[in-house]
Amino acid sequence: MLKMVRNWFNRIFAEEETVVLLIILAAILLLILSIGHVLIPIIASVVLAFMMQGIIARMSGLGARRWLAIAVAYGVFLTVFFGVLMLLLPLAWQQLVTLIQELPTMLRKLQQALMVLPERSELISEEQIRSWMAAASKEVGSLGQYLVSFSLAQLPNLVAVMINIVLIPILVFFFLKDKQLILDWLAGFLPRRRPLLTAVWLEMNDQVANYVRGKAIEIVIVGVASYLSFSILSLNYAALLALLVGLSVVIPYIGAAVVTLPVVLVGYLQWGWGGEFFTLCIVYGVIQALDGNVLVPLLFSEAVNMHPVAIIAAVLVFGGIWGMWGVFFAIPLATLLKAILYSWPRPANNNDGADQAPL
Repeated sequence: MLKMVRNWFNRIFAEEETVVLLIILAAILLLILSIGHVLIPIIASVVLAFMMQGIIARMSGLGARRWLAIAVAYGVFLTVFFGVLMLLLPLAWQQLVTLIQELPTMLRKLQQALMVLPERSELISEEQIRSWMAAASKEVGSLGQYLVSFSLAQLPNLVAVMINIVLIPILVFFFLKDKQLILDWLAGFLPRRRPLLTAVWLEMNDQVANYVRGKAIEIVIVGVASYLSFSILSLNYAALLALLVGLSVVIPYIGAAVVTLPVVLVGYLQWGWGGEFFTLCIVYGVIQALDGNVLVPLLFSEAVNMHPVAIIAAVLVFGGIWGMWGVFFAIPLATLLKAILYSWPRPANNNDGADQAPL
């Protein structure tokens, strides 16, 4: 038994590069778990700079000078960054506060609408509905208290938020400007012969770049389309709901199902059963259908070739470990694991060569 384990260990870790790769992964994991909150500006800046690389590559392919491509990409980043920070977030926050203030009234309307259910079904009684509404009212009250305490508790962190707002644009600029310099410096710590690391890097650089940029474009398109549709229909809290719909695409399959509830509930409480409500449902269904059947295949045609079960499992696992950050990076992290497994050195004594098939 020990000999078999020893042979397996020697076969798996026979190459120096495999040990280096495991050390790198362990070091990154340790840093994230220990001082991840400190590294948030750096991690966010790396992701944002990674997203801007598509603009630089496209302009460089058209013959533009590198400094011009960097300037254009950085200008796009600054426009979007401060536009979201100064326009979208304040509007969404204002609508969120208004929604919380009106929740008790909305709950009373919902209770009146649900009171017809006992007349149509024996499975639901008035006492059950009243108990549900009482529990919901209690949760709404605690939610208001939590938001007040949360706002007060975050006041000491206001300086840190302001520092991050200043740091992130500066870091993004240097990551864009000195990308090759940073990569060359990091490569100096790696073995000179590194086919495994090269294969993993090429796989990650291709698929994750397409995924992150495509996901950002999908969020913008779905969010803007939802906001315009909700505004035309005069739906309450249009900016807040459109932001939720846009961000819901980050969580495949699950996000769209979860965000449908507040959209439908707000529309029903605003209009009741009527033409406006059914128009909202049709428009929202068209947006989701176009996103799933047109936009996603167009943006991610071959970017992430993973089974839906693997994607959902990655969202659940990494989301449970790192929260929203884990949800956002679930598919890139799953892609990393897939690239490592597919690129890992295979046994050399396999006669049929099946295990040594190229990726």
